[in-house]
Amino acid sequence: MGRIIKGLLVLAVLGFAYLTAYAYLADLRPAQSEIKVPVTLNAVE
Repeated sequence: MGRIIKGLLVLAVLGFAYLTAYAYLADLRPAQSEIKVPVTLNAVE
């Protein structure tokens, strides 16, 4: 039983390290584009 818990703990630590490295090294920025939308305000003259 102890070997299973140790194995799961090792997998959890390796998974966390992998996700951390991927977040720092990968390009996770979303694609950006300029959007222009006309806005009508209810202004009283």
